[in-house]
Amino acid sequence: MTMRFQTTLAGALLITRLSFAHAVLLEAKPTANGSVQGPDVNVELKFNSRIDAARSRLTLVLPDRTVRQLSLEPSSSPASVGARVTGLSAGEYKLRWQVLAADGHITRGEIPFQVK
Repeated sequence: MTMRFQTTLAGALLITRLSFAHAVLLEAKPTANGSVQGPDVNVELKFNSRIDAARSRLTLVLPDRTVRQLSLEPSSSPASVGARVTGLSAGEYKLRWQVLAADGHITRGEIPFQVK
């Protein structure tokens, strides 16, 4: 095997593995670095694959750095998770998410946003 073929094959295998490895966040409400009106905020995250909502979670980091666990609401789509957050005052927040994709892989992320 030539070195070029080996490199191409390794790259193709890596891309294939990555494409099936994790749920990819496609859309977020609130948007990353966006602003929303408070005090009540609807959170919705849409992914490229089915999510196991029972084993996924959302947490909110408040401006004082305390963390609030959010209760997931039933979703109309198996590829999304969401929650309703109430009583937020103006400030900087971080939505932390962890989802378990149907293929068994966990994906995590953080979405900073501001409440007006």
